[in-house]
Amino acid sequence: MVTFPAAHFVMGSNRHYLDERPTHLRHVDAFHLDRTPVTNAQFAAFVTATGYVTVAERPVPAHLTGGAEDLPPGSMVFTPPERPVDLSDWRAWWSWVPGATWSHPEGPGSDLTARATHPVVHVAFDDAAAYAAWVGCRLPTEAEYEYAAGGGTGHAFAWGDDPYPADGPRANTWIGRFPHDNQGIGGTSPVGSYPANADGLFDMIGNVWEWTTDTYRPFHQPPHVDPDGRLPLLTFGNGSTAAPRRVLKGGSFLCSPDYCLRFRPAARSPQTDDTAMSHIGFRCAADAAPHS
Repeated sequence: MVTFPAAHFVMGSNRHYLDERPTHLRHVDAFHLDRTPVTNAQFAAFVTATGYVTVAERPVPAHLTGGAEDLPPGSMVFTPPERPVDLSDWRAWWSWVPGATWSHPEGPGSDLTARATHPVVHVAFDDAAAYAAWVGCRLPTEAEYEYAAGGGTGHAFAWGDDPYPADGPRANTWIGRFPHDNQGIGGTSPVGSYPANADGLFDMIGNVWEWTTDTYRPFHQPPHVDPDGRLPLLTFGNGSTAAPRRVLKGGSFLCSPDYCLRFRPAARSPQTDDTAMSHIGFRCAADAAPHS
């Protein structure tokens, strides 16, 4: 892990997506953060030791889908279309695949051969939190993640203001026209395949989105962090409710300027706790002594 002393930094961005606003001064206490996302090999050791069954390996209750019976276990898998599609319809590249899990990333017939050091994917929030607890850690807050990723420097990206520096890409992101033409990796890459940031952390940007403990709101406000329990339903003025969502940070191999310019420290994305997808992973954090 890398240790960060307590600090203040300017969080958010007024230059990009609305939910990154307003910029504001944020404090983080001293903390430790994993150098890389949790890998398939590390998560396999956890499953072997505990017998843990991930959310994607459990049937989907009928009351969540409105159907008459439970759906078989599965997860959301990215499948690139063969030609340009309407970018307003994510169903053109995302599919629910029965049998897709952390150990079968594309569904039945796929496995983790040659992927031991790739970040684990198809993990819901509870799965990530369970692993973190097993190793004596926790998941990071949104502010911790953004600060460690290079937030507050005044630059759009962790490495400067150019998304694709002339000396080569700095992160595993989409290169080309999304979602049908990718000149980049096209999936996850082994952790540490791209240069570390100034603090020695790898893949804080790109590769996989990563879970944080913060409740998502479409703007910045004092944080509501609930790292251990389930978040209460969101209640609106008209009495309606909605499932709460957490903040994902860092972007993934699917981030592209023509669709998702979110491979930046200030960028954020909402996700419900029970969702697992082929581009979502995590890393662990821990409290540090104030003098660290």
